[in-house]
Amino acid sequence: MQRIRVIDSHTGGEPTRLVLEGGPDLGDGPLAGRVQRFRERFDAYRSAIVNEPRGSDPLVGAMLVKPDRADCDLGVIFFNNVDYLGMCGHGTIGLIASLKHAGSLVPGTVKIDTPVGPIEAQLHPDGRISVANVMSYRSVRRLAVEVPGIGAVTGDVAWGGNWFFLISEHNQVIDLPHVEALTDFSWRVRAAINAQGHPQVDHIELFSASTLRGADSRNFVLCPGKAYDRSPCGTGTSAKLACLAADGKLLEGDVWVQESLIGSTFEGRYRWLDRDKGQIAPSITGTAYVTGESVLHCDPEDPFCWGIRA
Repeated sequence: MQRIRVIDSHTGGEPTRLVLEGGPDLGDGPLAGRVQRFRERFDAYRSAIVNEPRGSDPLVGAMLVKPDRADCDLGVIFFNNVDYLGMCGHGTIGLIASLKHAGSLVPGTVKIDTPVGPIEAQLHPDGRISVANVMSYRSVRRLAVEVPGIGAVTGDVAWGGNWFFLISEHNQVIDLPHVEALTDFSWRVRAAINAQGHPQVDHIELFSASTLRGADSRNFVLCPGKAYDRSPCGTGTSAKLACLAADGKLLEGDVWVQESLIGSTFEGRYRWLDRDKGQIAPSITGTAYVTGESVLHCDPEDPFCWGIRA
């Protein structure tokens, strides 16, 4: 019987499952290499932890590992219902809240090793958590993509720890009653942009005006496993900040409040790393709440021991 000890949390409505003990031994070395080892040799663990019957499509796993970088306090590998993530903003906020709950952290700053580079998280005395994310930038401005059944869709390709196609010009209504239409639209766009030379793009992000007091915009983010992000998406907000900075629509240090589909918010700001190259250092602030602690049982007699996979 394999036992996996976890803490569950949600960040702005989006769930994170932190693996404290019982995950696979991925050895040492850079985290990008350990992710590859995870994928090739231990992918059943990913499925068992986040997929049904123990998990659900929106759930993101975060497994604590020993950092490779000497200046980092801990390492983390993020994964979802279909694959592994380079970074996860909401997941990092959930990680910090969970470690605080476990008594492992006090207010202050912790440096974290991830597969795409080091980040810093700050636990504020009031419980809010800020994440200084990896360098973010826009790679393509106003890319037109022909989407079968929809027509031409124009957006920006940007990196915020994951690759996004960000769309502000569309005819979709961003609210919960239209989630099925939003999912269908975004999934079609993802397939089209992948087929037209951008296979690295795995997140689609739509924007509209927000009616929430103090918010600058509302978004819908479709994740790689076809689940929508309940939070405003930390890496997606980082990608948005990169586009705003490049277009001169948000000044260095100013706050951008991003609302999610369900009404939760993140505060985002940035500082320039290289203005000529459009490279920024984004920071995302939000809150997370622990929802439970448990030990997952992987019974070899269970036909769905390692999760239900498509």
